[in-house]
Amino acid sequence: MSWNDLPPEEAEAAFLSCCGSRAWARRMTEGRPYADQDALLEAADRIWWSLAPEDWLEAFAAHPKIGEKKATGDAQFRRWSEQEQAGVRSAEEIVLAELADANRQYAERFGYIFIVCATGKSTDEMLGLLRSRLGNEAETELRVAAEEQAKITRLRLGKLAASPGCAGLRPAPPEKNAGRRPAHPGGPTV
Repeated sequence: MSWNDLPPEEAEAAFLSCCGSRAWARRMTEGRPYADQDALLEAADRIWWSLAPEDWLEAFAAHPKIGEKKATGDAQFRRWSEQEQAGVRSAEEIVLAELADANRQYAERFGYIFIVCATGKSTDEMLGLLRSRLGNEAETELRVAAEEQAKITRLRLGKLAASPGCAGLRPAPPEKNAGRRPAHPGGPTV
């Protein structure tokens, strides 16, 4: 079955496995059908950047802290979080302790967990990014974190589309996608 053919509640659950914002998942579900993978990703970006910061924070909160396994969401979301943080598994205890301390500092400074697209990154890389982002102004950091969440979401949409349970996207009739604007690269000013 194609994403375009899923009942709304199943489609929304599938989208939530890619991004923990309920508003994003609902709007992605309402925006169906998607003509192809490019249209899906374009809509994902456009909708993400149109959301309020509160919706971004909801998405961030679904993730475990870097170095931790706790994640909310369905089994697929938790599995992907663990896979994306694979670089942390081989880290030395001292580095994990430094990461935990930096995570705590970050949460105290910004009020939410550190978000980074961890795929392919070592623990040392993530720790370096976390430490460097501690110096950001609050508005700048929220924007950077939202950009990282958008990267994670795009990767997960690709994984979901390629999964055995998803037969891909059946092209939508051309008139259904007429008038759709390209994704807004800038997003809201916060």
